[in-house]
Amino acid sequence: MRTIEWIETSRTVRLIDQRKLPNQLEYLTILNAEEMVRAIQTMAIRGAPALGVAGAFGLVLEAQWARGKRVNDLRRHLHKAADLLSSSRPTAVNLAWGVNRVLALVDDNSIDEPELVERLLAESQLMAEEDIVTNLRMAEFGASLINDGDTIVHHCNTGSLAAVDWGTALGAIRYAFEHGKKIHLLIDETRPRFQGARLTAWECELYGIPFDVIPDNAAGYFIHHGDVNKVMFGADRVAANGDVVNKVGTYMLSLAAFTDDVPVYPVFPFSTLDISLTDGSKIPIEERPAEEVTAVSYQGETVYTMGTSVRNPAFDLTPNRLITAWVMDQGIIYPPFSQNLSRCNYNNAPNR
Repeated sequence: MRTIEWIETSRTVRLIDQRKLPNQLEYLTILNAEEMVRAIQTMAIRGAPALGVAGAFGLVLEAQWARGKRVNDLRRHLHKAADLLSSSRPTAVNLAWGVNRVLALVDDNSIDEPELVERLLAESQLMAEEDIVTNLRMAEFGASLINDGDTIVHHCNTGSLAAVDWGTALGAIRYAFEHGKKIHLLIDETRPRFQGARLTAWECELYGIPFDVIPDNAAGYFIHHGDVNKVMFGADRVAANGDVVNKVGTYMLSLAAFTDDVPVYPVFPFSTLDISLTDGSKIPIEERPAEEVTAVSYQGETVYTMGTSVRNPAFDLTPNRLITAWVMDQGIIYPPFSQNLSRCNYNNAPNR
């Protein structure tokens, strides 16, 4: 199941509209960078790995639309489009990483305007294929940490919908399940947008993985009760010291697991690691509209009175002391993270 893909016949990008799930499986056709920005901001597409590819394809679409401009004008135009794409979700570093990877070709003076679009497209398609290979490597490493009979608490959505295919933490869980391990998943609803209840549960039904959806504030109960063997989630940006910024609620979940000696595993590709940041305090935390919170209802009635003041951070910071190990496409990395990065192909880390 591909979340995002290039359609050659129409020279457009097609992506699953995640706002419509689980009730409807619908696709959006994206024509230019402005439409891609709108899809990203409204969370029609989301998930750190998927956003990297979406940003790259967005720049391809804009280059295609602006074809015919003088090469210097085209480059200036694409730099503006790149800024818009990168800033559409400021916390998730994969988005800027994907845009910058393609933008490097825009700045390559050896590439003439007539061939630029096809070079950008080839690079973006390569990124999409690399994402699938990367996710499968992470899935294999992550599955090696899962024992037969494990019950796992999972936060947000980290499956195929969060990537081009397979995904991060849910990809590892799926890999373990499809290779014969009996697993049960406790899926956090993941408020306020319910990515767990809407998206992860939908994917688990698709793959046949046994699960229960739980309220976010019930995870601590199941952990303390001894019902949980692992906690797994993805990441939107990881600092060099091991601090993890992920969907809000990850910090509370990790605190509960750490207190009761339950292993905590973030699963993420190398492109999510921001080696330019010594710690997570420097990672910007996006705050989203209050309507995401106030739009909920209970038994058909609104929950909030009009004008209620709301704070809605989309992410939180989990300190490295709460993390058992990173699961990456390069392998499983244990603390101290900043020292053990040498086990990865550190020299190939994105330079941000």
